[in-house]
Amino acid sequence: MKPVTAAAIYARISADIEGTGQGVKRQITDCRKLADQLGWPVHDVYEDNDHSAYSGIPRPEYLRMLDDIRAGVVDAIIVYHLDRLTRRPIELEQFSNILSEAGVTNVRFVAGDMDIGTDDGLLIGRIQGAVAAKESADKSRRIKRKLDQVAEEGRPHGGSNRPFGFEDDKITHNADEVAIVRQVLARFLAGESTRSIATWLDDNGVRTVRGGPWRTTSVNAILTKPRMIGMREHRDGTIVGPAIWEPIISVDERNQVLSIIESKRTSGRRTPRRYLLSGLVRCGRCNQRLYSAARQTTRRYVCMAGPDHGGCGRMTVVAAPLDQFVADAVLLRLDTPDLSEALSGQVRADADNAALLDNVAGDKEKLENLARAYANNQISMTEWITARKIIEERVEASERKIRRSSTAKSVTAVIGQGRELRAQWSTLNLGRQRAIVDAIVDHIVIHPGQSGARSLDPERVEIRWRL
Repeated sequence: MKPVTAAAIYARISADIEGTGQGVKRQITDCRKLADQLGWPVHDVYEDNDHSAYSGIPRPEYLRMLDDIRAGVVDAIIVYHLDRLTRRPIELEQFSNILSEAGVTNVRFVAGDMDIGTDDGLLIGRIQGAVAAKESADKSRRIKRKLDQVAEEGRPHGGSNRPFGFEDDKITHNADEVAIVRQVLARFLAGESTRSIATWLDDNGVRTVRGGPWRTTSVNAILTKPRMIGMREHRDGTIVGPAIWEPIISVDERNQVLSIIESKRTSGRRTPRRYLLSGLVRCGRCNQRLYSAARQTTRRYVCMAGPDHGGCGRMTVVAAPLDQFVADAVLLRLDTPDLSEALSGQVRADADNAALLDNVAGDKEKLENLARAYANNQISMTEWITARKIIEERVEASERKIRRSSTAKSVTAVIGQGRELRAQWSTLNLGRQRAIVDAIVDHIVIHPGQSGARSLDPERVEIRWRL
């Protein structure tokens, strides 16, 4: 037998509870002692910390060791115990084949006098591997059943990270963070984007539970997670029942959030906003939308002709003075009695959002059934198009009512605050400014003005109020 010139030490632990890697370090220490006793020089240490040998998920260092065995880089293996190497019988057979193809016959274990480089040793290894696999399967089944029971009882899952809005016990509310969640919710329902909200949180020194900056995904999570409405989710996100903690936001509010997210998803809007009134300005000649456009250093809203836009091409207004004029009008309206009256009527008219959401869900299901019927040749294309248009218009009308109701509720926080907001306006990010405008403005019509005028004529501007 050739002498060993380059031994590999492999160490692994499934769960590093302490997070310090001490488990694998102890294995490596004992493996080095065995290498010294055998007189085997250690070429490299392959260490998979916090990796299961039963789940089948790839282990990076184990795979690197196999590559080195195939390449002839190492000619012997030392492992603390067979179950550190693998807990899957099929993986043991694959490992044995790789050793055989590479001509490696020296394999030793600190715990367990066995050499799987021999037929007898491999037989013992197969038996031990089968036992280890059975133990892992039993343990996995017990853990899954325990987690199922915990979820069914509405108790929180384990883990080191607490959810935002809760204390370390994952049950008690964190008052400061709950207040932040409520602000985030109000801003989102008022029309502010998650990108803008994330920027606002970072600018105000608010950090995630891990102490990092906010992302749109983390903002979405605190708005949509079932935990926030006092419900327990499990496995693939399925809600299994009520939780033992109190909700932070209501079911109705979460449904409004989900409706807005779906509306944004289907509209396809993803690019960051650069103009305050993008999408709100219309041409007084042809009633088509004015598009934001830049010409050298001047920002403008322009009616564009052509097949892609359909406008008359005969209306232009400089953006900066129009933005300022509309912002001033909005802030002034926030302090008027008319808005309070309009708002109270809107809230009363759209109070039953739950019914509207049910209608939307039912109509979307009808659309799916309709498409299926057309695909199965049960209806003609004409029937499909006609029915689809009716249902889509109904969905759009319901979602519009939901958004109006959401807007009405969220704008209550700024009624009577026009003077204070005017002082802060220049410091608010564009997303927040637009959310306030969206709350009470439906659209703005720009009428023809005097040719060659150098300033904005207020008579050209007609604001159609939402509230």
